[in-house]
Amino acid sequence: METLAHYREKGIYQLHAFVAMPDHIHVLLTPAEDVSLERAVQHIKGGSARRIREELLFRFPVWQRGFSDHRIRDGADYWTHVRYIEQNPVKRRLVAAASEYQWSSAAGRLSVDAMPDMLNDVRGSEATALSG
Repeated sequence: METLAHYREKGIYQLHAFVAMPDHIHVLLTPAEDVSLERAVQHIKGGSARRIREELLFRFPVWQRGFSDHRIRDGADYWTHVRYIEQNPVKRRLVAAASEYQWSSAAGRLSVDAMPDMLNDVRGSEATALSG
């Protein structure tokens, strides 16, 4: 979560929703205009892997290579993905309510950005949902 917040504060991306599950992560973000999606993911994975290795003394890879993405088409698609991301711990029976899972935007422990205005535009958006 600290890595997500750090790169958000640096302006690498806008962060809209996230959940860090025991075996994967989901993130809904909008990369900055001068940052590719791949570079934004590299920041998240590289920055968090470095901290995990240092703090937990891991000597093996933290992340698998690659990620899957979905370009958000409109406001309805955006909210569908926010719900999917934040309900993931409930679906996996880790908590009874999404707000109880501390490693999620649903818990409110980390500031997130509002839905991009462009999602109300019929031409689509640059927001992207990621899984890794």
